[in-house]
Amino acid sequence: MARAVKAKVAAAMKGNPIRVGIAGLGVVGAGVVRLLHEQAAMLSARSGRPIQVVAVSARDKRKKRGLPKGDWRWYDNAVQLANDPEVDVVVELIGGSGGVAKELCETALRNGKGVVTANKALLALHGDKLALAAEQSGAPLAFEAAVAGGIPILKALREGLAGNNIKRVHGILNGTCNYILTEMRETGRDFGDVLNEAQRLGYAEADPSFDVDGIDAAHKLTVLTALAFNTKVDFKAVHVEGIRHVSAVDIAFAREFGYRIKLLAIARRTPRGIEQRVHPCMVPVNTPIAHVDGVFNAVAAEGDFVGPVMFEGRGAGQNPTASAVVADLADIAAGRGGFAFGAPAAKLGKLKAAAMADHVGRYYIRLLVKDQPGVLADVSAILRDHKISIESLVQRGRAEAANTPVPVLLISHEAREADMARALQRIARLRSMQEPPRLIRIEAL
Repeated sequence: MARAVKAKVAAAMKGNPIRVGIAGLGVVGAGVVRLLHEQAAMLSARSGRPIQVVAVSARDKRKKRGLPKGDWRWYDNAVQLANDPEVDVVVELIGGSGGVAKELCETALRNGKGVVTANKALLALHGDKLALAAEQSGAPLAFEAAVAGGIPILKALREGLAGNNIKRVHGILNGTCNYILTEMRETGRDFGDVLNEAQRLGYAEADPSFDVDGIDAAHKLTVLTALAFNTKVDFKAVHVEGIRHVSAVDIAFAREFGYRIKLLAIARRTPRGIEQRVHPCMVPVNTPIAHVDGVFNAVAAEGDFVGPVMFEGRGAGQNPTASAVVADLADIAAGRGGFAFGAPAAKLGKLKAAAMADHVGRYYIRLLVKDQPGVLADVSAILRDHKISIESLVQRGRAEAANTPVPVLLISHEAREADMARALQRIARLRSMQEPPRLIRIEAL
């Protein structure tokens, strides 16, 4: 491995071009090609050598992509890029946690070629194995674009905060959800209406499940956790909830009590192990992350020496993501590098996961109940039985007709997650309940 790394550094010092093969010419791939073309002179000066695209692969060769002209070899089979002797680095922009994307990366690393990828799903499931393959072959593995788009958070954790034990990392990692929640707050509309608009504007996919159900953010959190805490990736350890159940009533109540609702991804050390969780949160309106709106992302970390730091910017889109991909290429061209997850793959520990059932925090609860005597007494008795005390309780309006539903909104004092879950199961069985209880956790940050 040492000889291979020295050879790459020597090539960089001589100013030899680094030859790049790009698999996937969608929105991001096209952005990478354009950025490399438009900023070629600047990148060459900063990297000490030119960065040249020499080969590409995509599904449809005839498709008009508006790319600058280039003398590229074309591969219908993306994996063939990894076997091209004139390609030094493969950029994987195909996506997916397995299949061609995984085979391409594994083949490239096995052949001693560097890999740059924006594929958070692949890394969340196979990142430590790919990191080990990279070390064994002496080839770099880089993935800044996989988390938070143009925000250089992975580089910050790996390099800028290398002298810190990270206590906590959290953030807004999905621009689609942040846009929807922002629009709900600013317009008073409900989730479904705003989602439809987001799809029309191109902020949400035709099938938005990966975004609005929290999976996309959970993939990114898995990568952040491994890097922040020097552990193997463990996607299955992430507690995941999305934003489908957040209503306009919740948004309005949050505003009234000094909160904003954000989909947060949170990883933190606890005495029980490391928590990994993605779910809607009520955050105090006076915290910086509460003011990150629209399609923007933000990531905050807390180190034992540096204290809290926060990064904010565009978390997706052609230009921000292409910027992150090209930053990795520039590092590889200059011979700058390090271990993919900040430590040798063999020394990445198995993540000791803290059970979500043991989480302790404050909770917001929304109930839809019949407007009849005794309902609040029944709810209060169940919460009392499970050692949950109520900080605030509000009933919104009175029913226009007997036995029609009205919302009841509660905020609890600190309680254990398992106790709250059992209490809500009992509350859901009350005859007065008109829909399942809805819960949003409150984060002090």
